[in-house]
Amino acid sequence: MDSKNIIADLNKREKFTGTNYDIWHKKMPFLLNEQELYEHTIMTRPPVGNTVQHRRDLEVFEAWSKKDRCVRFTLLSCMHDDLIGAYEHCPTAKKMWDQLRFDFGGTSVTRLRSLVLQFEMYKNEPKNSMTEHLRIMSAMIRDLKNAGNALSDEQ
Repeated sequence: MDSKNIIADLNKREKFTGTNYDIWHKKMPFLLNEQELYEHTIMTRPPVGNTVQHRRDLEVFEAWSKKDRCVRFTLLSCMHDDLIGAYEHCPTAKKMWDQLRFDFGGTSVTRLRSLVLQFEMYKNEPKNSMTEHLRIMSAMIRDLKNAGNALSDEQ
């Protein structure tokens, strides 16, 4: 399967909305690895100077720049439209990746309260099968655990 099909398949499902960072952040490395771009999320811009190696440095920079554009495009295309405008200004894929982690990776008190409230208020909808209901409950429990909130037996 080529990378365009993988991106299209990922985008048919759930895009990053701002509330599903944990799972999106886990899926993106698989997609970027498939495109041989994941290592680029930790790379910084190579230097370009006026030395004897200028031509070689320029070639390295051009290759880096092309990969950087591909990673940025992939990250942006896997976001909900509302978020694209907030991150398209990032000058590099690494800065975008780091900014997303800063903005959504931590668990604020508000986010934790929201997860607890979502769990406590959840009711199975008649259209959901028991398997779907258990999958939703399991995902909420996993999100709470990842946020550092272990559920009690009563919950």
